[in-house]
Amino acid sequence: MPSPPRKIYAGAKLKRLRRDRQLTQAAMAAELDVSPSYLNLMERNQRPITVQVLIRLTDAYGINPRDFMEGQSEHSASEMEQILADPFFRDAAVPRAEVQDAAENSPALLAAMARLFRAYTAAREASEAGAGADGERGGPVLVENPLDRIRAIQQEARNHFPELEEAAETCAAELTLIAGDLFLALCDHLRARHGIRVRVLPVEVMGDRLRWYDHHRRQLMISELVELPGRTFQAAYQLALSQFSDVLNGIAARHSAGQELTQRLLRITLANYFAGALMMPYGRFLEAAELAGYDVEMLSARFGASFEQVAHRLTTLARPTARGVPFFLIRVDIAGNVSKRFSSSRFPFANTGGTCPLWNIHAAFAEPDRILTQVIELPDGTQWFSIARTVRRSRTPFGAIEPRFAIGLGCEIKYAKRLVYAKRLDFNALDATAIGINCRLCERPACPQRSAPPAMRPLAADETLRSISPFTFKEV
Repeated sequence: MPSPPRKIYAGAKLKRLRRDRQLTQAAMAAELDVSPSYLNLMERNQRPITVQVLIRLTDAYGINPRDFMEGQSEHSASEMEQILADPFFRDAAVPRAEVQDAAENSPALLAAMARLFRAYTAAREASEAGAGADGERGGPVLVENPLDRIRAIQQEARNHFPELEEAAETCAAELTLIAGDLFLALCDHLRARHGIRVRVLPVEVMGDRLRWYDHHRRQLMISELVELPGRTFQAAYQLALSQFSDVLNGIAARHSAGQELTQRLLRITLANYFAGALMMPYGRFLEAAELAGYDVEMLSARFGASFEQVAHRLTTLARPTARGVPFFLIRVDIAGNVSKRFSSSRFPFANTGGTCPLWNIHAAFAEPDRILTQVIELPDGTQWFSIARTVRRSRTPFGAIEPRFAIGLGCEIKYAKRLVYAKRLDFNALDATAIGINCRLCERPACPQRSAPPAMRPLAADETLRSISPFTFKEV
C-alpha cells in the first residue's frame, strides 16, 4: 500500500514570499483562490500547503515547488545546534525543539545570528593568535571571516548560479573546437577576442606558481606541471574574468555589498564556477550524467575533466527545470582537515573541525585511485550513499612534497538507485555505518574512535568503569 503524500508545512516561506511581493493576505489569498483566513492558517503552520495551492503559487509567482518541499530549516537548525555546542553557550541549554521552531519560523534571524557567531569566532581566533588587535579599542575587530561568508553564500544558493550557467552554455556553443580540443579552442578565443596569449612554461620559469596572468603583457602563463584538465580550467577561468566580469561583479555585489575582500574572493569563486560550467555545459553534462549513472570517471573521460572537477560539477545541478541528483562534496587531506565542502542537498557539514573517522573517505588514502562506496547513517537517522577516492592536483617534481587529498561525494539514499555505484546495493537490507558529523557534535555512546567528548553532554567520571570509548558522558 503506497504511503500517503507528505504534508508540506512551510508557513515561514509562504509569509516571506508574500512580504517580498508586498502583498496583503487578502491580495495573495485572492490570487491563490483561498480565503484570507485559510492563508493565515497556512502561514502559521496550522494548515499544510496543499498540492493545488503549490501549483497556484508556481503559476502566480514563478516559484520552484521544491524550494517549499525541501526547505532550509533543517540546515539552519543543524548549523544553530553546532553554534550552541560551542563552550561559550555551555550554560544556555536551549532545547532542540526551540531551535527547530526558530529554524522554521525565523530563518533570517538564525542566519544573522550565524554570521555574528562566525565574526565572533574569527575575532576570538585572532585574539588567541595575538593578531588583529585594534589599537584604539584594545581588542580584535569583530569581522566575519570572508571564507565563512562565501561558504554561507554558496549554501544559500545551493551551489547553483543561473547567470553563470547561462553565460557558460552560450559561450560553449560559440567556441569552435580545434580537433575536439577545448583547451586549444579557449587559447584561440582568448587570443582572437581579448588579445591574451596562453603559454605553458617550464617549472624553472614558473617556480611554485601553477598559474600567473601578466596584465601588462596580456599573457596567461600555466606551469607544465598542470595536467590538461587543469590547463583547460585555467584558460576558462581567465575567460570568465576577461569576458564576463560584469556578471561576476553583479553577483558578488549582490551577495557581499560593502565587503571588499569578500567580494574579491567571491569573484574568484564565481570565476572557478564558470570554468567548470564551461568545460561541462549544463544541458549536455546532465544528460550524459543520467545516461552514465553518474559514473564520475566516464564523465571525466567524455568531458576532458579531472575526477575532482566532475565531482564538483555534480554538486551544481540544481536548475529548477532540469535537476540532477543533489550531491554533496567534501575534500579532506590525510590529516582529516577539510579544504572543500559543497552541497546542493541538506547534508549537515561541520563548520569547524574534521569529519567522522568511521567515514571511509579516510580509508581512501590506503587504496589510492580506487573508488570506495559506503552507506552512512547520521545521528538524526537519515541515510546517505557516498563514494570516496583519492585525487591529485598536479604533477609533483621528484623530492617535492606531494599534496594528498580524498574526495567524498554523496547523496541521500533515496537517490542512490540512479547511481552506477549502487547497482549491487540491497536497498531492502542496507548495512549502514553509523557516523557523526564530528566528535564534538556526535552523541553516539561507546564509539571506539571518539577523540573528544560531545559538546552538548556533561562528562562523567567513573573510577570503576572503562568503556571502549575514552570519554563517557551523561545522557540527558
